Amino acid sequence: MPYLRLETNVGIQNEEKFLKDLSNLIAKSLNKPERYVMVSVETKKMIFDGKADPCAFLELKSIGFPTDKAAKLSGELCDFVEKNMGVRKERIYLNFVDFEGSMWGWNGTTF
Repeated sequence: MPYLRLETNVGIQNEEKFLKDLSNLIAKSLNKPERYVMVSVETKKMIFDGKADPCAFLELKSIGFPTDKAAKLSGELCDFVEKNMGVRKERIYLNFVDFEGSMWGWNGTTF
């Protein structure tokens, strides 16, 4: 049910390990089973502050997203992206989205 979409203008080396590590971070941070976590990365042309320097946009959607964890999770995700991709924290935007279980489909039904 948590889905993290990362858009960036930076190529990622060892993309499979990167995705697995990011999936694990989301599962632990949200206290959700990793079997329900989905992570995707899309590399595209992007600019931020009028510059094409490395930047990233992350959108995390989850059922019952705990708003009291947003600031901490923002720090964890920015640290992860900066460490693993070299994108400075001030060039990262994040968006957290909370969904009702009835609006999230999976396995032919909803949560």
